Amino acid sequence: MHYTAYPDRLEIISYTIDTYSCDLKEHIREGLTAPQKYISSKYFYDAYGSTLFEKICKLPEYYLTRTELSILKESAPEIMEEFQKGDIIELGSGANWKIKILLNATDEANLSDIRYMPVDVSESALIDASEELLEVYPDLKVTGIVADFTKHLEKLPTLDNRFFTFLGSTIGNLTEKEGIHFMKNISSLMEKNDRFLLGFDMLKAKEMIERAYNDTQGVTSEFNKNSLNVVNRELNADFNPDHFDHIAFLNAEKEQIEMHLKANRDVSVEIRDLDLTIEMEKGETIHTEVSRKFTQKSIETLAEGASLKINRWFTDPRKWFSLVEFIPK
Repeated sequence: MHYTAYPDRLEIISYTIDTYSCDLKEHIREGLTAPQKYISSKYFYDAYGSTLFEKICKLPEYYLTRTELSILKESAPEIMEEFQKGDIIELGSGANWKIKILLNATDEANLSDIRYMPVDVSESALIDASEELLEVYPDLKVTGIVADFTKHLEKLPTLDNRFFTFLGSTIGNLTEKEGIHFMKNISSLMEKNDRFLLGFDMLKAKEMIERAYNDTQGVTSEFNKNSLNVVNRELNADFNPDHFDHIAFLNAEKEQIEMHLKANRDVSVEIRDLDLTIEMEKGETIHTEVSRKFTQKSIETLAEGASLKINRWFTDPRKWFSLVEFIPK
């Protein structure tokens, strides 16, 4: 469907209208009846959750976005030098900070030959970000895809010369098994001229990583608890977020941050649309997010498993973060 503000330049296509409610019910029932209760991190991102994540990205403790942006600014001219026309497909797009850097590094005369395709689960965030871009870049066209990138990749247009981006180390939110499956799916979609740029947060000192997920302002805590608000609203539940504490720690063995919501008292929650009552003892947790950290070896292994070749590697002087460009083998 088209939005009247930019009827000739903006199209929004949704693949979640018919599946979101059923998927949510299935995921929440499965997650909250498991021995280790869990809620998928995808349910952080309603409109409010997306706003909170933008705040997180600006926090002093959250080095990831700041470091990735610095690499992107330095490397964008080289990254975009060969991209004259085609589709830029940004998976898990969110705010416009990163795509603007890439577009600004593109020859202005080529913008009319480029279509930007953001893919995000939040339709409201997608529309707001798309309209902002269209105001800044008068020649750009945008096709926004409201979709779950772990499920709807095959829906993406199969045109020539596509530049896939998956930034912010969002790949780390997938388990090792999910990450390999995702990379194989991308690889199967890629034609010989396509490229794929990924952001990876590199493994580093425990204290530094843990600070990034335990900010002093409590924004990450609020973001974590927002998944409970989503369940309350969508499934007629009565979670009280104040009955849970945010905890985040580095699991050194698995090389990943784990975020949980820990019950600070005995809790009983009704989820009316599921006809389900959840009982939790004080100290019991709901696992809400994994954020894996990477090494050069683990990235090379990921590429090999997906039949992709590492084409270029960009990093910062301290090697805290890496942008890696993959091409088909």
